[in-house]
Amino acid sequence: MRKTLGKTLGKAVVEVLEKAYPDAGITLDFTTPFELLVATILAAQCTDERVNRVTRGLFAKYRSPDDYLRVPSEELEADIHPTGFYRNKARSIRGMSSAIVERFDGRVPDNLDSLTSLPGVGRKTANIVLGNAFGQQAIAVDTHVGRVSTRLGFAPPGDPDRIEAALRELVPRENWTLFTHLLVFHGRRCCRSKTPRCGECPLFKVCAWEEKEAFTAEGPRSR
Repeated sequence: MRKTLGKTLGKAVVEVLEKAYPDAGITLDFTTPFELLVATILAAQCTDERVNRVTRGLFAKYRSPDDYLRVPSEELEADIHPTGFYRNKARSIRGMSSAIVERFDGRVPDNLDSLTSLPGVGRKTANIVLGNAFGQQAIAVDTHVGRVSTRLGFAPPGDPDRIEAALRELVPRENWTLFTHLLVFHGRRCCRSKTPRCGECPLFKVCAWEEKEAFTAEGPRSR
């Protein structure tokens, strides 16, 4: 990670990526904070597209935390089966729903500490909900955000909490939620895990990734 990074660079990166991905935004469908919470839990190890196909019917059937608690676990598992890891996800959804009913009067809390106290809800999920359902500024570190930010040299590799902290220092607060979406879109479309398109990357010149030269169309560039 480069030692001297300031918010001027962070702001410039936001401007560059905004031009590259004007459609950047959350790709999970939801109408309430609770729906987004459920959708984000389902999105673990699953594409947003598949989650959206499942939640079309799910959100028509289950409209409140109580609804998820009224049905047998097996029924909920069957309803979310296509998203994978359905037993663990059903357990998390039911545990989260129970906690919301018992401790928060059936309403999704709007602060990080309370959200992360819910079963199955970590910082990433909580920040997604805060940033997109409650309109707060939050950086959510998923696999794309982690990969792109560490390749660029903006954050240390590994621990998502350290990556989040580094990005919070780099990016102006008013851009945190947008920056998350921009890095996700960049990770999906350009800075891919196994087949990055470095030759097309609008951030090529500022990228610190040592392997970037090998992934241009012409191969490693002469020094």
